[in-house]
Amino acid sequence: MNILLTGASRGIGAATLLLLREHGHRVAGHSTAGGGGLIAADFVDPAAPRALWKAALAELDGRIDVIVNNAGVFEGVAEDASDDEWHAVWGRTLGINLQASADLCRLALNHYRDRGDGGRIVNVASRAAYRGDSPHHWQYAASKAGMVGITKSIARGYASEGILAFAVCPGFVMTGMAEEYLSSRGGEQVLADIPLGRVAEPAEIAEVIRWLSCDAPPSATGAVIDVNGASFVR
Repeated sequence: MNILLTGASRGIGAATLLLLREHGHRVAGHSTAGGGGLIAADFVDPAAPRALWKAALAELDGRIDVIVNNAGVFEGVAEDASDDEWHAVWGRTLGINLQASADLCRLALNHYRDRGDGGRIVNVASRAAYRGDSPHHWQYAASKAGMVGITKSIARGYASEGILAFAVCPGFVMTGMAEEYLSSRGGEQVLADIPLGRVAEPAEIAEVIRWLSCDAPPSATGAVIDVNGASFVR
C-alpha cells in the first residue's frame, strides 16, 4: 500500500514508519522541519496540509491508499493566563491537531472518491478525547475529541464508497511529549493510574496503526481502539 504518515520523525510516528516499511509498504513520511527523507510541512500554516498532500502524491506516483494523521502538539496553558497566551495555545493546538488532520482527511476523501476504489483513514487521537486531561490541557482534550468525531462522521458518511475510517486512542506512550509530562506530574502518581503498571511503548501503538491501515476488516470502520493499559476503559 501507499501510505502518507504525518508526524513521522519520532515516537509513535517513527515506530510506525519503521513498521510499515518492514511490512513492505511505501510510506511518505512527514515532519515539521523535514530532513531524513521526510517531507517538511508546518501545520501552523493553513496551506501546509495541501502542500504536503501534493508532495506525498508526487513521491508515491499519484496514489495514496491510507492517510495516518499522527502529528500533534501537547502544550499547557493556565486558566489564569493572559487572553493572548490562552488564545495562542488554543489556536496552535486546534490548528495542528484538529484542523490539519481534518484538511488531510478531506483531501484523502476526494482522492479516494475520484479514484473510485476506496481507501483508509487512521486518526491518532488520545484517551483524553473521552477521559479529559489536566487542568492546563483542555485544548488538547478538545482537539482529540474532535478527531474522534471526525473519524466517526467519515465512517458513517462514506462506508458505502469503500472509504474506511478508524481512530487510535493511546494513553501515555514513552515519547518526548509523555516524558516531559511524566516528569512534571510525578511518574509514580501517573503509573499508579495504569493497571498494566507501565507506559505503552511506541511500537505497541504502531502495531495497532499498522493493523487498522492494512488488515482491519471493513466492518470495523468507525472503530476507536483504546491502547492505554486499562487506565481508561469504556
